[in-house]
Amino acid sequence: MDESYHTYLNRVAKMTLPATYESQVKNLQESPKFKLAADGKRQPVAFPGYSAITPPGAEDPGNNEVFKALAACQQKLVEKLEPDLLVLVDPASFHFTLADLIWDSAYRTAIAANPDFESKLVERIADSFQIYQNSVVDPAPIRWQIMGLTVRPRAIEVSLVPKDEYSYDRIIAFRRAIYQNSNLISLGIEQQYYFTAHTTLAYFANVHQEIDRARLSDTLQAYNMHWLDNPQEIVLAHGQLRKFADMYTYAREPHFPIVNL
Repeated sequence: MDESYHTYLNRVAKMTLPATYESQVKNLQESPKFKLAADGKRQPVAFPGYSAITPPGAEDPGNNEVFKALAACQQKLVEKLEPDLLVLVDPASFHFTLADLIWDSAYRTAIAANPDFESKLVERIADSFQIYQNSVVDPAPIRWQIMGLTVRPRAIEVSLVPKDEYSYDRIIAFRRAIYQNSNLISLGIEQQYYFTAHTTLAYFANVHQEIDRARLSDTLQAYNMHWLDNPQEIVLAHGQLRKFADMYTYAREPHFPIVNL
């Protein structure tokens, strides 16, 4: 399910085109990952699972500037769009997803069927990390750059593209070390989507027919000019196994493996 470098670049570029926005904003949906609490605020609901990610923003000082830029983008979106349309992701949890592993109902089913699921997952992810590490013969910084804002049915993200083919190939090699590990496959870990490097900025909340979808599309297009004038780059230094309880909390236990990318 891997694409070539140039195919990836072309696909992600199309995601930031006006025609794509105009199509996507027609199909917005309220995210089920949040609910309206008694105080009128949106709170995350339980959405447990595991993922391989870069350290969250609060733990990744090397990328502090790009995370500040993403937080500023969040605030601009809030200013420009309808009140209560968005639930913002906490900048402290901003991250780059390297490989989705297991989540929600699949996770609940796995742990119900196998009391040792977590210990086996930790062990086999550590094996995959080592397989990847052994494949790195000439390490150099892995750099990805923000391409622009993209719309999903339930979220707004920034999508990223590699600065060079080397940076792309390294991440694909990392993902193959995970998704081609037969011991992980036996735990129910499998690749389900084409890889699209992204950081989620906000989820849609109060979606209704009166939303000004044209304004949303125009706002995203206008802000993409900002990225062109102020390119933002993230350096991928470490991959980590993280356990999440919801879309705000990405925890790491001391025995969870880490790998130098």
